[in-house]
Amino acid sequence: MQEIGEVMHIAGSGRVIVRLSAGAREGQVLCDEGGTRVARIAEIIGPTAAPFASAAPLTNSISRHVGRRVFAPGGRG
Repeated sequence: MQEIGEVMHIAGSGRVIVRLSAGAREGQVLCDEGGTRVARIAEIIGPTAAPFASAAPLTNSISRHVGRRVFAPGGRG
């Protein structure tokens, strides 16, 4: 799995804000270190030099992922 970034916080809309450290695309699924699907990228935001992603949670326990790294699953996300 390739590291994609870090979950920064949960926005008021319920979306997860992820600081990206590697290339990502809209629609891509993000997983935790164990391979559990935690979010799907809805849009890439911010400057191209330091992008963020707004992602829709795929788990009810998304708050426990704040501050943790997220990854692209093996193969296509």
